[in-house]
Amino acid sequence: MTDAKYHDRQHLEFFSWPELTQRFQSLVELVMVSPGNLSRQLRSELFTMASIAGGCQHCQAHGAYTLHMMGVDPDRIRDIWTFEHSTEFSEAERAALRLARDGALVPNMVEPEHFEKLRAHYSDRHIVEMLAVISLAGWYNRWNNSIATVTDRESVEWAEANLKAVGWELGKHAGAPHEQRKKHPRSTDPDRIEY
Repeated sequence: MTDAKYHDRQHLEFFSWPELTQRFQSLVELVMVSPGNLSRQLRSELFTMASIAGGCQHCQAHGAYTLHMMGVDPDRIRDIWTFEHSTEFSEAERAALRLARDGALVPNMVEPEHFEKLRAHYSDRHIVEMLAVISLAGWYNRWNNSIATVTDRESVEWAEANLKAVGWELGKHAGAPHEQRKKHPRSTDPDRIEY
């Protein structure tokens, strides 16, 4: 589907339903930001991996840019796309990324072996937090990919400069000139995470 076929998509963003936005933001804060057993970096890496598997370039750009804002090296961010062969990730992290990848696929490809490998490194609470991140990514991926949410220019510029080598393309999330978003609010506050 070409970008030209989308009309007034900004009116379909979930921000147009204030009560949903308020409740959903609380969920995002709980799953992605609040202190937990998983590091915020691993949570954002799992979100990005789930978005890669889910096929949402908008969420891939936001997940990767969030990692950049956290100070994660661009090589490690790029290696999420090829984590199975990367030396950037430990075996524990690869097991978590496999869960994110296979859990985001449709149909879901998670098998009992995923949990066997995860439990060699993580507690059940860790795994529950991983599943929460993957499920949250699914919500974002479905919504943003369905309406082809226009990605803010700051995330786009970073992704275009750093993710082309792994095949990332903006695609239908480019938007017409009148739809372009200016500087993303989180650019001045790395604790403000929006995907």
